[in-house]
Formats: sequence, structure tokens, C-alpha cells
Amino acid sequence: MSPRVPKAELPTELRENMIKQLGAVPEPVEVVWHSPKVATSNLEFSAKLAEWDVADESLKSFAHMAVAAQVGCSWCLDVGYFQAQNQNLDLTKASQVPRWRESEVFTPLERDVLEYAEAMTSTPPTVTDELYAGLLDRLGPAAMVELTAYIAFVNMATRNNIANGVASQGFSEACEVPLATRPVRSGAAATA
Repeated sequence: MSPRVPKAELPTELRENMIKQLGAVPEPVEVVWHSPKVATSNLEFSAKLAEWDVADESLKSFAHMAVAAQVGCSWCLDVGYFQAQNQNLDLTKASQVPRWRESEVFTPLERDVLEYAEAMTSTPPTVTDELYAGLLDRLGPAAMVELTAYIAFVNMATRNNIANGVASQGFSEACEVPLATRPVRSGAAATA
């Protein structure tokens, strides 16, 4: 799949900084750069999210990948796994997020976070009082608020990528463990 809108030309300094950070310019930035205000706001808010430090990084990373798998954003899964490797997170777990229900590598807390991410992503959302209360009890109010806002932002980003036709760029190809594919449910196709 190629983007539904052609990539815009980025300012040289921004392009060079992204290549230094990631080894390539992320296609979502090139696509959204047609509106520099939107792109800049998105980049700034993404940078602020990276500063949030109350909720565990691995939980946020797994939640991001769960949203991406459910929505079908191959770009987000791809870059999420690449970032998990660079953050020294558990790559075996990261690789299994798309099939977390069938995998035996996740702790009960991680399973609840993955369920919560999917429940927030469903339309309409299917978050239950019990699920929320259980996570709140284990994470505390500050981490729960952070995790919730993080998942909400990831939903915006994944849906933006899907609508704009942005697909995987191959970031995860540098990683040792391949990503699992989401199991096929009746009437649905697997995504990676």
C-alpha cells in the first residue's frame, strides 16, 4: 500500500534529524507535512508523551502495539517493535502482542493492560468498571491517567495512518525476533 496522499517535502533539518534518530524519515510525518501545523503539533505532542514517566514503558509499548494490531496499523506495529528493541524491552513479549490472548508470555497485569487498550480502541469503547478498577488499584491514579491518555493518543495516530494509507516501512526488519500476526477471527483478516 502506498500513501493516499503523496509525501510532502520536509525541511532539511527535520529530515536529517529524523534520519539520525530512526535511520529513515517516518512516512506518517511526510504525509502529514502537507499541513505543517498539524505535523508540528503531532511531533510536539509525541515528544511530550515520551517524557511521561509514571506508567511503565513496557506497559505503554505493549498497549501501543495492541491498539495497532486491533486497528490494523502495520506502520505502528513495525515502529513499535523497533522502539521496543531500542528501549531494551522484552522482545519476546513485544513480538507476541498481536496474539496476546493465545500467548503465555504475559503477566496478569500485562494482559489486563492489553485488554484495556483493546477495550478503549473498540467502537464504541468497551471498558468495564471492573477492568478499570483493577488496573487503577495496581497502577495508581497517576499511572492510570497517563496510560489512558497514551492509549487515546495512539488511537488517533493509528487511525490517522490507516486513513492516509501509511503502511510498514520495515523498521522491525532490524530486530531479531519477528512480529507475530494477529490471529484470524471469523470474518476478519490477520494483520501484522
